[in-house]
Amino acid sequence: MMKNILTVFFLILFYAASAQDMKGMKMPVQQKVNNKSSQKVSDTGLIKTILSNVPPRTVRYDLYVADTTVTYGKKSKRAIAVNGQIPMPTLTFTEGDTALIYVHNRLNEETSLHWHGLFLPNSMDGVPFLTQMPIKPHTTYVYKFPIIQHGTHWYHSHSGLQEQIGMYGAFIINKREEWNIPTIPIVISEWTDMNPEEVQRSLKNANDWFAIQKGTTQSYAEAIRTGHFKTKVTNEWKRMNAMDVSDVYYDAFLINGKNQNEQPQFKAGDKVRLRIANGGASDYFWLSYSGGKITVVATDGNDVEPVEVDRLIIAASETYDVVVNIPENKSYEFLVTPEDRTKSASMWLGQGEKVPAQKLPILKYFAGMKMMNDMMDMKGNMVEMEGMEMGNQVMDMNNVMYSESADLVTLNYGMLRDPKKTTLTKGPWKELKFDLTGNMNRYVWSLNNKTLSESDKILIKKGENVRIILFNNSMMRHPIHLHGHDFRVLNGQGEYAPMKNVIDIMPMERDTIEFKASEAGGDWFFHCHILYHMMSGMGRVFSYENSPPNPELPHPEHAYKMLKADDRMLHPMARIGIETNGSDGEIMLANTRYRFTTEWRIGFDKEMGYESESHFGRYIGRNQWLFPYIGWDFRKRTIDPMDKNLFGQSLAPGNNLFGQNNSKNFRHVFHLGLQYTLPMLIVADASVDHKGNVRFQLMREDIPVSKRLRFQFMVNTDKEYMAGFRYITTKYISLSTHYDSDMGYGAGLTLTY
Repeated sequence: MMKNILTVFFLILFYAASAQDMKGMKMPVQQKVNNKSSQKVSDTGLIKTILSNVPPRTVRYDLYVADTTVTYGKKSKRAIAVNGQIPMPTLTFTEGDTALIYVHNRLNEETSLHWHGLFLPNSMDGVPFLTQMPIKPHTTYVYKFPIIQHGTHWYHSHSGLQEQIGMYGAFIINKREEWNIPTIPIVISEWTDMNPEEVQRSLKNANDWFAIQKGTTQSYAEAIRTGHFKTKVTNEWKRMNAMDVSDVYYDAFLINGKNQNEQPQFKAGDKVRLRIANGGASDYFWLSYSGGKITVVATDGNDVEPVEVDRLIIAASETYDVVVNIPENKSYEFLVTPEDRTKSASMWLGQGEKVPAQKLPILKYFAGMKMMNDMMDMKGNMVEMEGMEMGNQVMDMNNVMYSESADLVTLNYGMLRDPKKTTLTKGPWKELKFDLTGNMNRYVWSLNNKTLSESDKILIKKGENVRIILFNNSMMRHPIHLHGHDFRVLNGQGEYAPMKNVIDIMPMERDTIEFKASEAGGDWFFHCHILYHMMSGMGRVFSYENSPPNPELPHPEHAYKMLKADDRMLHPMARIGIETNGSDGEIMLANTRYRFTTEWRIGFDKEMGYESESHFGRYIGRNQWLFPYIGWDFRKRTIDPMDKNLFGQSLAPGNNLFGQNNSKNFRHVFHLGLQYTLPMLIVADASVDHKGNVRFQLMREDIPVSKRLRFQFMVNTDKEYMAGFRYITTKYISLSTHYDSDMGYGAGLTLTY
């Protein structure tokens, strides 16, 4: 009798602890009940506690969203905290509960919260302008929805780039029957000292400062030194950029808000369950453990048959439940390493002598470049190799870049098997095919070469079975996430295919997923979960036909236009050279398809005068190699007929190579033109002005001579030419020198924004 009383008492304490948040939570009112409990051994040898007759509860959390300052990197920077903490508080529920979440927005900007992986009413999904209007500054919004599932999930802001600076946290749903072993929720994340809007702008403008910081520039000097000159030339001949596995340089990596996380409470013989969510904005992470094998038991909130591995990679937004053992009374490292292997973060389990995990070696980037050369044709398409069936991470093409032992067992989707049958119930079928497309040079990401703003909603009907075939026709991995639904990953496990809501698709992979359109209605987001890819347009909206009006969207058409505005956003860029012979530079304003550019050249010697040329045009094609434009050109200067250039040629006006007046002294014309990116990334520019004069020009900027040294050149049929070097000292400042056929030698600084 006493044993039963103690059991009930500890169960009440367990639920109180699981429902109690560290800050800002009001405990739910519970009815008095006669609880019954017992224990049994699961198939994995772990003790399960059976919690029957525990009544459903309404669990309330109060979340206060406010600005804060943190020092995760080298400087104190602005971040967003919830209840004063980063990550946001871990929210804990049990199947059958009702979530009541008050979000108090104390920011001076709008916000929102999306409940990643949860099945809930569409109006509660938390996507601003799609399922609700944004939460206005200094207002409170209430999310209320039933908890009808279990597993490890997470939640994050879906407003702008707020996720990057702190708005992410774990969302844990316990089963009615749960394991009786120690459990730690883990949220992995990255931190950059750079403002996320500046990160996005830098990516859009192909700034290679991140590559310099990470040591991944793959310049010609590095290629020659390592015997990969031919590989580098082939890469640029196919109009490809340098090989990389991640987009952004990060100053720190965090586990539950710390780079080094100590968990000394464990002793020899303990089993520990880690509920892991990748809350990073753009990174994949390798997970490894110094205490032995890692047993994977769930993914994206869904159980799988336990499988032992040496390591696994977790995509941005994925979740995994794993079990690890504490072999001895020592401290074992659970090591988290970003895919680019620049740094790492650690959680130490147990106390005593530290047992470090094996560090991951530096990637062999030129080997990866050679692999990509073989995989891509001259049209920029990924070529499916004969005899290779790429899918479900089974064949990791990037293993040519890794130096680890071949004996390591790495998790892939083909190993995942659901404990129960997951076959969809009968219903009509709808099949969709998407190519994952993108352009690293201009950082445009799309599906079937269309961004979200360029596409219509995809209509589905309640009761349909939807099959989606995804082919990654880009050089980057993409974690594709479907809101509000789980899907089957067709991985060779037949009726026991695993259920997920995120699928990582490697370059050249073709994967198939399918889901039941089981919701009552509404619009559900389907997108790449790399934050900067999503903001660039890599997504679609699944819309249930004949959906009832969403009360959270009083003006749905206007709201949807606002949703599409993300990938239409304009991004500025400027380059200003100040050298001894004058100033030259350009200012650019561009978005996914359009670009406006103004260039200028001003001589400090008044005889050199000035020139300004402007273009406005639209990029065409998946790779955006073609750019038709309209423009205008103003030029005025005074030249002594006796002045000569470097080759002894007169600087006075003469004929161009087509026998037409090249108007070197005075030009005031409108023109039409066409730019096209040739092999070796050389831009060919052909134009004709309103007076009938034709000009053809070849140019290239930023040829990577060494890690920081860049070369540029220009030559045209007006007998003008330029060549110069730029040595990058900081993100915004370079030492520069160049020779211009009209303005002569110059040396000084170039400022880049």
